[in-house]
Amino acid sequence: MSTEKSRKSLKGFLLRVRPVLRFIKGFRGSPHAIAGGFSLGIFIALTPTIGLQLVIAVFLATLLKVSRPAALLSVMVTNPLTIPPIFTFNYWVGKFFFDGPSIRTVYYHFIQIAAEMAKLNAFELLVRIKSFAETSQNMLIPLIAGCMLVATLAGIVSYIVLVRFLWFLVLRQDRKTMLREQRKKRALKTQEQEQEQEQEQEQEPKEEA
Repeated sequence: MSTEKSRKSLKGFLLRVRPVLRFIKGFRGSPHAIAGGFSLGIFIALTPTIGLQLVIAVFLATLLKVSRPAALLSVMVTNPLTIPPIFTFNYWVGKFFFDGPSIRTVYYHFIQIAAEMAKLNAFELLVRIKSFAETSQNMLIPLIAGCMLVATLAGIVSYIVLVRFLWFLVLRQDRKTMLREQRKKRALKTQEQEQEQEQEQEQEPKEEA
C-alpha cells in the first residue's frame, strides 16, 4: 500500500515538474553541460554569497564550460522569499558540528537581509550583510559549514537526477525520430510496390492484345 502511494506521489511530482524539465532541455548544450550548469547554480544558491550569486554563477559556468542559462535559472532558487528558510536550515545543519546563537536569532537576521533585497536597495543590502558578518562572527562558522554540506549534497543529487532525465529525453526523442523514419521508408516502399502492381496490370491487356 505504501509502495503504491509513493509511486503515485512520485508520478504526480514528475507531472508537475515536467514543463520545467522540458524547458531546461531546450537549453543549448549536451545533457552533461546542462545538468552541470543547473547543479552549479544550485550549489552557489545554497552558499552564503548573497548579492554576488549571479556574477559567480556566470563566471564559474563560463570557466567550467557548462550551461550558463541553466546555472542562472537554478541560482534564482534563493530570493527574498526563500533566503530566510534556506539559510536558517543550513545554519541548523551546521549547528550539529559547531556551536552558535539560537536559530531564531539567525532567522531574524536573514529576514532583515531578505527585506533589503526585496527593496532592491543594493547599498543597504551590502551594509546589512557586512554588519551581519562583523557582529555575528559566531554565526558564520556553523552557517558556512552547513551551507557547504547542504550545497554539496544538493548539487550532486540535482546533477545525477537531471542528467539521467535529460539523457532519457534525448534517447526517447532519437527513438521517436528513428520510428518516424522507418514509417516513412515503409510508406515509400508500399507506394513503390503499388505503382509496380499498377504498371503490371496496365501491361497485361497490351500483351493479350
